[in-house]
Formats: sequence, C-alpha cells, structure tokens
Amino acid sequence: MEQRRTRRFKLQLPLSITRTGAERVTFVGCTKNISSSGVLFTAQREPDLGGPIEYIITLNHDGPQSVNLRCMGKVLRADRLAADTDQGSNFQIAATLERYEFVRERGATR
Repeated sequence: MEQRRTRRFKLQLPLSITRTGAERVTFVGCTKNISSSGVLFTAQREPDLGGPIEYIITLNHDGPQSVNLRCMGKVLRADRLAADTDQGSNFQIAATLERYEFVRERGATR
C-alpha cells in the first residue's frame, strides 16, 4: 500500500545537477517523478549520499520560453541502473526538495 504523504507526478523533464556535497559540479539527468517534497531522477554520476544537492529542472523545455526551477535538497538514495538503460544514465537518484526558486535564463527578456 502506498504510504507517501504527497502525490507524485510522472514527468520526464531535463535536469542538471550543479552541486553535490561541497563540490560544484555540472552533469545532466532527467526526472522520472516529482512531488512537492522530492524528486526521482536519473543521472550519469552518483552524488554524495546524505549530502546536500542543488539541481535545476527545466520546465516548458520545448515551448517558446523555458522556465528553470532551481532546487535545493538532500540526496536520499542512489541506485545503480542496469548497463543497457537509455540516454547513458547510470544512476537513479531520490532527493528531497526543501527549497526552490524560479530563475530566468541569461539573456531572457520580459
């Protein structure tokens, strides 16, 4: 029986990790599902388990103007995926969504 407190939405959106632990990094991934308290995504690298993570989810990626959601949270789980997964993602990662803010792309106009 499902015991999660918040509803999860299956969304496949581009995601980029900008910080994991104390290290500034840049690597990409893709969301699998999102709730108001967390996100499950795939990525090429394994982040620091239990450590802080900062990630950016791109909304309206194919639309006239994309919107970026900058999120901060904590890595809860990282599972290695089978070698034959799509898009070269090696890990499935669960992270909390503790704080977020909408950010403009550089060069965007009103």
